[in-house]
Order: sequence, then C-alpha cells, then structure tokens
Amino acid sequence: MNTPVHHVTIPNTATECVRLLIERARTAQNIYARYSQEQLDEVVAAVGWAIMHPAHNRTLAEAAVKDTGLGNVPDKIIKNHRKTLGLLRDLRGAISTGVIATYPEKGITEIARPVGVVAAVVPSTNPGATPANNVINALKCGNAIILSPSPKGHSTCAKLVEYIHAELNRVGAPLDLVQTLPQPAAREMSTELMKQADLVVVTGSRSNVRAGYSSGTPALGVGVGNVAVIVDESADCADAAGKIMRSKIFDNATSCSSENSVIIHTRVYDAMLGALAKEGGVLLTPTEKATLQKAMFPGGRLSPAVTAQSVSKICAVAGLTRPALLDARCLMVEESGCGKDSPFSGEKLSPVLAIYRAGDFHHAFNIMRGIYDYMGNGHSCGIYTDDESHISRLGHEMTVCRVIVKQSHTFANGGSFDNGLPFSLSMGCGTWGGNSFSENLNYHHFMNVTRVVRTIPDNQPSEEELFGPYWKKYGK
Repeated sequence: MNTPVHHVTIPNTATECVRLLIERARTAQNIYARYSQEQLDEVVAAVGWAIMHPAHNRTLAEAAVKDTGLGNVPDKIIKNHRKTLGLLRDLRGAISTGVIATYPEKGITEIARPVGVVAAVVPSTNPGATPANNVINALKCGNAIILSPSPKGHSTCAKLVEYIHAELNRVGAPLDLVQTLPQPAAREMSTELMKQADLVVVTGSRSNVRAGYSSGTPALGVGVGNVAVIVDESADCADAAGKIMRSKIFDNATSCSSENSVIIHTRVYDAMLGALAKEGGVLLTPTEKATLQKAMFPGGRLSPAVTAQSVSKICAVAGLTRPALLDARCLMVEESGCGKDSPFSGEKLSPVLAIYRAGDFHHAFNIMRGIYDYMGNGHSCGIYTDDESHISRLGHEMTVCRVIVKQSHTFANGGSFDNGLPFSLSMGCGTWGGNSFSENLNYHHFMNVTRVVRTIPDNQPSEEELFGPYWKKYGK
C-alpha cells in the first residue's frame, strides 16, 4: 500500500522542516526495507522509466536548460537516456538485499543491508540525470532518498520527483521514499539535511563537497575534474580528433569528464591540429587568446557567463568577432604553462580546449603532472597511443583514478557500453582528490554489509614460517 504524500505547512525553521521530511522518509524506508529482491528491482525499473519515458525525458531536458541556462536540450536528452539505460544494465541481476556472498573457507557470510535515508546534493549542470542516478542506486539497496537540488535546478528535480511518484504509485511503493527539499532551496536547509540523514552523496562544487564532509554524517564526495589527454607519436590523429571533439562539445562541456587539455607529441602536432580543425576546432591567435582569457577568467576565476555555453555565446561575451570563431564547434588555445598564471590549464566547463606541444612522452607526462598539480588531481586522464609502456606509466605513476585509452572521455569515464566502468555521474578521486573512494559511484556505496562469522580450522602460523626468510638473511 502506498504511503501518501503529506501536504503540510512548511515549518519556519530549516531544522524542523528537514526533521519532518526525514521522519516521513524513515517511515517509508522501514516498510521498504522488507522488500524482496524482486520487489526492489520492480521499483528500480519504475524509477528508470520515470526518466526514460520519451516525453518525460524531453520535458526534464527542456526545463534543465531553461532554468539553469547550462548545456543544450538534445544532448541532455541523450544523457538522461544513456546514463539511465546504462545504470539499469549494470543493476540487472545484481543482488542488493539478503546474502550477497559466502566464503566457506573463511567462515564468513555477507548480507546486504540498507543505509537508511540518503541525502543527495545535486549540481545545476545535471539536474535530471544525476538525481535519477542517485535515486535508482539508493532504491536498489532498500533506502529512502531526499534530494537537495541547486536553486536553478530545483524545478527540474521537482518535476523528476513528480514523475517518480507516479511510477511508485503504479507499483504500490511508498511515495515518501523519494522526496526533494522545498523551494526556496536554501543552503541552510541543505546543510541541515546532510546533518540529519544517514548517508550524504555530494556531486558538484568544492564548497558543497566540503559541506558534506563537515556535516558529521558519513559522506561520499567527488573531486574536481580537469581532464588532460596525451596524443603521442603513434596515435591515429583522425581517430583521436574525432573522439576528443565529440566528447568536448557534448552538452556544452558540462561534464567533469570533458577534455580540457590535449598534450600532443611534436611529431604529430601539426597533423593533430589539422585533424581537430576538420572536426570544427578553431585555433585562436595570441591576441584573441588574451581577449578570451580576460572574459573567461575575470579575477582569475572561471566566469559563470561562459560556463556550459555555446561557442557563439562565449564569443559574444568575450567580444570575439572573427567569422571562423563564430562558426566553430570548439575554440582552441595554445598553452605552455600550468597554474594560476595560466588559467587555460584549469577546468573550463565550456567548449574551449587548451593545446600543449610535447617533445617526447616524458615531456608530455610532466606537462600532465603540472596540470594536475594545479587542478584535477585524482580524477582521470586519457591517452591515444599504440605504446603499452606509455599506458602503463600513466597507470602506475599519474595520480588519477582512471586512465581512459583511445576513447571519448566524456562518454567513457562515467561508464560506457563498450567498457567495464559502472555508469555514473559521480567520480570518486581517491585521496589525491580529497575523496574517500576512488571508483565510479555505484550501488555498492548505498549499502551496509553485515558479516556473519563462523569458526574455521585453526590457521595460526609459526614464527619460523613468518620470520624464517628474514632471519636467514639478517639474523635474529
């Protein structure tokens, strides 16, 4: 039986308002925690359809662009569909309640348990796909979830929850399993939600992630993106350019996995620039670069006026009028430095790409290292090469949690149908990026695991077994 949505007067204080939302969520979750795997999976399918229904998807995409001013409708439709479809593929057949593993040799049985009520902080860049991803993962594991949208993305989140409630109603699940903070989406209320929930999931700005970590509640936050990609002398430049451009311009580069810098071996530098030009990239002159830099980074910080905007809008903001620029799919600037004095070396969240020239792979590696020392440490990098030693060096030495090989970074990094990463919009960046996890956020992060432990035959080693080789080499 459904738990009805309560229409109550919003209390005056954020603490009381959130307390009532949490109370309703816990009541619903106490019922939901007893669902079988089959019932959980039915609810997951219902929520997946709530966003993938073509009419719903278009409405959410249009609302997101209208209200946030970020990205574009066609690409958001693709993102909502693709990310949800991929996530549902990942969850198909996954066990998320009851016994999930047994280890007879260890005498251990693992049992999946819900975490309770999840607080999910949602960025304005993806106000449809990201909350849908979080809701599905949370419900897969028997939890309730309350969304904390950005002020600009609130209407999209509210519409998504409306669609979800309609589907929950169809399958007879408690509607209060999924809620959103009421408008206005004040920071005070979001902070209070993070304090009162059982688990916090934060995708978005550094300030939001820090707030999650300092809330006193267990939190999963993500690191800053600033993807750099190496194109070495063995690369297929046409293939690399096509993939980089498709990735770079998708949804006006709202993704944290969008390429921000391309580091090109000098032997293929001209060929690669030519290939990028064929894909719609236009290289700025030094004067145009200076003009764009002034508009994009006033006071050294990325301007919201250019974030996730089209090339034509960025040119208008910067006062760039060369016809070739206005018709470009992506603006390209040659860069050599890294750090605050070279702001194009940082994350740009726009169809603007920094181009570096490297004398050899060691030089390219050091340029990439400098970029991540400035911004994006822990997130991910990419490479186009036929040299396995180059891939291996990035995997063993670069401080990133994902090395994407010969793939469009935006589409590959958050899970793809032709790689094995989980579909996700939230990338853990490990300790390098100030995070507690280093993989793509997935349903495993939304469950507790209880271990039933039984005795096994005694397995106590002797001192000789442990220290024999050491004693033989160094003595006792």
